[in-house]
Amino acid sequence: MKLLEEKILKEGIVLAGDILKVDGFINHQIDIPLMEALGRDMAEHFQGRGITKVMTIESSGIAPAVFTAKYLEVPLVVLKKQASKNLKTKVWQTEVVSYTKDISYDLTLARDYLTDGDHVLIVDDFLANGEAATGAVRLIRKAHATLAGVGVLIEKCFQPGREKLESQGIHVYAQARIRGLENGEIHF
Repeated sequence: MKLLEEKILKEGIVLAGDILKVDGFINHQIDIPLMEALGRDMAEHFQGRGITKVMTIESSGIAPAVFTAKYLEVPLVVLKKQASKNLKTKVWQTEVVSYTKDISYDLTLARDYLTDGDHVLIVDDFLANGEAATGAVRLIRKAHATLAGVGVLIEKCFQPGREKLESQGIHVYAQARIRGLENGEIHF
């Protein structure tokens, strides 16, 4: 999506280790009109696929997922990265390794919010190694729900995330596809 690519070129910062810093408009400070446009585009891409829920992982995927759910007219389910003291219900959990933070965490889904009749779209900010998306897919499968696909704002094409998901037959849609981050420059 041209709008997102332009924003990344204007405000994105390339850090060491193939990290793209976009916190000025995606997660630390959120560009609401941009998130709404991205959510509308995501919803249009996945329209007509029988989606009953949009799912994301806290916290960076929440803003685009909210607007995607709004335009699909379905609920949003947020997977938790940290145990909540007030989550007094049965849960499904799976371990995920974070690429950017180099830590493992238990991704948690309250069983009350996903059923075997749900058809789920996963929306997230980045697709790099595919660990977060694969963890979300495992939770969807534990609930015996089905997966409509994975939509991401930014894909790092030079990392194996897409291949990992597509090898499982999962449809992946990326709004900006980055082929490289060399010498502080972003290449689409």
